Amino acid sequence: MLGEAFHKQFGSDFELKCTDIDVNEEWLSYMDFRDLEAYRKDVLEFKPDYLFHLGAFTDLEYCETHVDETYRTNAMSVENACYLANELDIPMLYISTAGIYDGCKELFDDWDLPNPLGHYARSKYAGELFVQRNVQKHLICRAGWMMGAGPKKDKKFVQKIMMQLKAGKKELFVVNDKLGTPTYTHDFAKNVKLLLEKQVWGLYNMVCGGETGRFEVAEEMVRVLGLESEVKVTEVSSDYFSKEYFAERPPSERLVNKKLDIRGLNVMRDWKVALKEYVDTYYQGYLD
Repeated sequence: MLGEAFHKQFGSDFELKCTDIDVNEEWLSYMDFRDLEAYRKDVLEFKPDYLFHLGAFTDLEYCETHVDETYRTNAMSVENACYLANELDIPMLYISTAGIYDGCKELFDDWDLPNPLGHYARSKYAGELFVQRNVQKHLICRAGWMMGAGPKKDKKFVQKIMMQLKAGKKELFVVNDKLGTPTYTHDFAKNVKLLLEKQVWGLYNMVCGGETGRFEVAEEMVRVLGLESEVKVTEVSSDYFSKEYFAERPPSERLVNKKLDIRGLNVMRDWKVALKEYVDTYYQGYLD
């Protein structure tokens, strides 16, 4: 999801080498960053000026049931990236998550101390700590509820709602007890680009503006699609999906971009503006 936005936002100004274990685009080549020697070979041959480590397992249920694989993918691969960034003496970007917080309050700024609840969150926070302690010139950017890349690559909430609508659902059951902040991949990539240009290294919350929750996002999607008279959005608690989504989730993952605001470098738009652009750009004709 995020790689697609970075490819588009950086591609006109930089020569890119983009890799994945799932090669489903012509601009991708195969590489498994959990394999240190394969990672080193790819990076050293390309000789980049920056190293962006974007990938991770993000399915919380998968992470809870594949624990060793989760730490190998989400934490130890980040250590691999740090070794290579230091070997080449280049800046490194690591993508973290709002999920590292326990939800004990409604809003979290850049200086709030994380308290991860499950293996996904714990593995991502482990990556944060290793980057901070081992790479001098680093960017750690914490994303919220990611949206981007459209039907082919979006595996998150927006696409799950769109799939239900495409299947003809006239009633959507959406939790009313999970708060968070949507994050549009293109806004995120643009903001990272700005930080690189300014060379202001460090850790940043990087989410779209506005405070919301799952239920309100679903309602806004229905409104943007002009389906208010056809589709009902029904509030349920998280218990309604307890069998399907059994991994513990914080009640609030709302971030505020305090450091970006203070530096005057926050280009993340309001989530409703970004959601409309996302749906209009990537889902034209999807429900036809």
